[in-house]
This record gives sequence, structure tokens and C-alpha cells, in this order.
Amino acid sequence: MTSPTLASDPVPPVRTPVPAKPKWYRRPWIVPLFVLAVFFVAARLPSYLTFDTGDSLVDLQEAFPETHYLLLSGHILFGSIAILACSMQVWPWLRLNHPKVHRITGRVYVFAGVVPSGLFALVVGVISVIGPAGKIGNMFLALLWFGTTFAGIVAARRHRYQEHRRWMIRSFALCWSIVVNRLWVVVFMLILMPFQDSYYGGDMDPLIQDAAVASIWMSWIVNLMIAQWWLDRRPKRRPRPAPQPADSRSV
Repeated sequence: MTSPTLASDPVPPVRTPVPAKPKWYRRPWIVPLFVLAVFFVAARLPSYLTFDTGDSLVDLQEAFPETHYLLLSGHILFGSIAILACSMQVWPWLRLNHPKVHRITGRVYVFAGVVPSGLFALVVGVISVIGPAGKIGNMFLALLWFGTTFAGIVAARRHRYQEHRRWMIRSFALCWSIVVNRLWVVVFMLILMPFQDSYYGGDMDPLIQDAAVASIWMSWIVNLMIAQWWLDRRPKRRPRPAPQPADSRSV
């Protein structure tokens, strides 16, 4: 015979099932991110491995085109390493399941990507033909890229891993601004094209230069704003199941 349940009997705790973490291939942004990184590198890098100034995709200084091309090639070569490495750094599955690989790719990102590419960027930014406004925008980008990256390194060495993650997300946003820059160029070209005959007098060169300068600034400013929004957002909390009431039946 089964004994009745007393009102004073302890109620077993309600266990909330822990949701399983999604597999790496179920994160919708992982595969597109890698595909875009590889496509961008494959489209840009070959033009700077031929040692032929005619293959450059940007205008070179007429006074020293070979030197400008070599500096630009170094910036793009190491920048390509940075883009590929930082794409691996923001992969949660790799960070959680293979922390050693995460640390190695992190060092590659910093010392084979950010440091040499950023130094080349500072020099190339000074001698570029884009104009003062574009040069200042590129200089700010390079300095902020250095600053956020090394702030992340300092935080990691002090075992402040939450701070490290936040700084490296900002570094990732600045690194990827070079990719987003191409999209902004198209946007500003479409915006300025109606003014070609009136404001620019039918001359395409100043229109293209204005679009290029605006895209330099917008690419890293908007990327940083999005990164900061991502860091400051409040994740949605899953609703907790209501606790089951105790059985109030008496003997």
C-alpha cells in the first residue's frame, strides 16, 4: 500500500535543463565569415606578389612608385595574415575546445599580422596619394588597431579574460574595416553619382577621391560602433519554468 504524501514533505528541486551549445556549423556567421575572408585575400593579395608596380590596385606615388609598391605589398601581405587569423580568433568552438590553437593563432594575429601590417600602414598612410583627410583617417585606424590589440594582450597577461575578449573584439572590428571599406566605396559612389555633372563638373576623379576618403572614415567608425553595441547589449534570458507547487493533500 502506498503511503500518502504529507504537506510537510520536502519538495524535490526543479532542475532546469541546460541548453546544449550549438555546433560550430550551426552558428550562421562562421562559414560566411571564413568564405569572405578567403575571397578577399584571394582577390587582393596576388596583385602584390608579382613585384610589378603595374599590378597595384591603388595609385602609387609618381616620385618613388617601386618603394611605395613594396611598402604597400608588405602591408597587404601581413594584413592578409591578420584577417585570416582574427577570423579564427572569434570562433567560439575553437576557443572552447582547442584553447592551445586559439593561443597560437592569437600570437600569429598579433606578431605576424597586426604589428608588421600596422607599421607598414603608418608609412603607407603618410605617402599615399589619397589626400590629407584620407591620410588622417588611415593613421587613426592604424593607431587604434595597435591600441586595442595591445590592450587585449595586457588584459590576457593579467588573466583578465573578459577584458581581453572585449578589446580583441574591437581589434577584430578594426581589422575587418578594410573589407567593409570596399562596400562603403560603392555606397558613396552611388550617393555622389547624381552630382557628377553639377558639383564635380563631369570630372570623375574628384568624385572617386571623395568617395574613397568618406569610406576610409566610415569603415572603421561604424565597425567600432557595431562592436561596442555588441559588447554592451544585454543577452536575452531564457524564461525559467515555474516551480511545481507542493502537494497539499494531508493524511
